[in-house]
Order: sequence, then structure tokens, then C-alpha cells
Amino acid sequence: MARRSTVQFDPRIAGDPGLSGHPEIDDFEAPPPRKPRRGGWSGGGGRWLVWTGRVILWALIVVIVVNGIRAPFERFTQQAAPAADPVTQAHHGFPADRGMAFAAQFAGVYLNFSPEDAASRSGKLAAFLPEGMDQQAGWDGYGKYSAVAVQPYDIETTDAQNAVVTVAFQSGPRRFLLSVPVYYSGDEAGKRFVVSGRPAILPAPAPADLPQLAKPETDDAAAAELKPQLEGFFKDYASGDAAGLQRYVAAGKSLPSFGGSFTFAELKEVVVPVGGATREIQAVVEWLVPTASASAAPNTTDPGAVGGRLEQAYRLTVEKQGDKWYVADIRGAGRRVG
Repeated sequence: MARRSTVQFDPRIAGDPGLSGHPEIDDFEAPPPRKPRRGGWSGGGGRWLVWTGRVILWALIVVIVVNGIRAPFERFTQQAAPAADPVTQAHHGFPADRGMAFAAQFAGVYLNFSPEDAASRSGKLAAFLPEGMDQQAGWDGYGKYSAVAVQPYDIETTDAQNAVVTVAFQSGPRRFLLSVPVYYSGDEAGKRFVVSGRPAILPAPAPADLPQLAKPETDDAAAAELKPQLEGFFKDYASGDAAGLQRYVAAGKSLPSFGGSFTFAELKEVVVPVGGATREIQAVVEWLVPTASASAAPNTTDPGAVGGRLEQAYRLTVEKQGDKWYVADIRGAGRRVG
């Protein structure tokens, strides 16, 4: 038995067989069919350009935001990080300054000995030597030795714990070097040092050869004008006569003085180069050195009781104001010329 169709036709749809014979419906025309597009998708009227621009814009926004967050963070971390000591970095992390000071202090004790103070020396060396090491550090208890002008000279590091420090000193008329091996614990107990081996005395380098500098062209007339002015200046410069000194000092300037520690003896040399109203000149002065005892008899044979002379070289800035020269500054002369 055939089943009856349950499909119902919409009376508004053209061509419905149930609408035949209705003029209102028969006049209804269906829309014309759409023509198929040629050549495939055309990009929706340039929409791909819009989307590409949006992607680029968002990428730029992301980059700007990320950089804006990262920059202050990097500045903060750089400021918060402790600055590395360039000296420590150059010596494998070994604290060079403190290690050299330790070695120089050790050398001051090690290089001075005599049988009379052997026990005292041993006690002082104990502060530098490890347990079990000879407390006289290689000295047999005989003979005498003395050193002065002990100063750190150089350091050679092998790692953060070990170094060989070179110390300069003078004994008698000669300069020497002392090589001291040093160990640095670097622990939390106090970052301690200890002499880690036998020291070694070495000869110091000879003095360097100093080439002579040619003398500048000099102004003898200006030197003749300056000499009496400089003699008065150095006299008051030594004595500390503030009012007298100010007569020789350029306007607006003020210079300290020796305040009587020395006495002016002689202006031995004045070198005045050719120039204008302001010049850099050199002057060689002799000071009288105070005696060891002011009450010593003048005919005594004690050299320390007789006033001596000390020759010094100075570099002065002088200015000519009117017809006179005045001192604006005074410093050490530096390298010798001529």
C-alpha cells in the first residue's frame, strides 16, 4: 500500500501545483539566476590589503609594548647589579690591593733582623706565616740586615687564591725587590691572607736613562725684572708674612705659605721663556734647613746642629700687571730642562 506524501506545498512558492488557476500567484516571477564569477575569488574587493595592514600594525604595536616593558627592567637590573672591580677582574678575582698591602707589611718585618731581636721578630712573623712553617722564615739567627722604604711594587696572580707579590725596598745604598708568595682564602671566615712559600730577594732595575730636554728661548730682560720680585716673594713665602706675601701675589689670588718652617737663603736660577703678559717660569731656590737643636753652640761639630741648605725647583705662573710681575700660582717644577 503506497504511503501518502506528507510534504506540504507553500502556497507562496511559484510553481506550486496547488496554486494553479490563481491569477495573483500566476503573475509572480522568480528572480533571475546569479551569474557565476569568473577567475575565482577576487579578494573581496581589496580586503586582503586591509587584513595585511592590520597584521603589520598589530606586529608593530606588540614590538613597541615589549620594548617599553623590557627597557626599564634592563635598566633596573643593570643598576641593581654590583659594579665589578676592574682591578679584581684583571687579577683572576684575587684582591690585588689588599694582597700587596699584606706582602709589604710582611716584608717590613722579614727584612729587618739581628740576633738581639730574634725572638721579637719570630713573634711578629707568626702573624703572616702558616702553622708548621719555620717561624724565622729561613734565617738562621746570625748576622744583621735592615731595610727601609718598603713599598708594594708589582703582583702576578695565577688564580683567585694564589699570587706572587713583588715588594720594593732599600738596604744601604741599593734598591732591591722581594718576591713574596701569598695565598688568599676568600672564605666567609674573614677573607684572610698567608705567606705560602719562601720569599726571594732580587736586584731592582737600574735607573732609566733620561734624555735632556732643550732649553726654551729665554727672555733675559723679563728675568731681570722678575728676580727682585721673586726674592721678596720667596722670603715671605717661607716666613709666613701674609701681608708681605700678598704684595707679590696677583690680584684676586691667594697662596698659602710655609709659616716659618723654612728660611729663604738664595734664588739660584730663574728661567723665563719668551711670551706675553702671562708666563710659566722656573725658579731654583735654596732653603735653610732648621737645626736639630736651636740651643746648640755655633761652633759645634755635630752636623745635625748646624743649619743646612736644601735646593728646590719650582714652576710659577706669573702675570705682568702694569710695570711689575706678580705670582698667580706655584707648583713643583717637574722635569728638568737643559
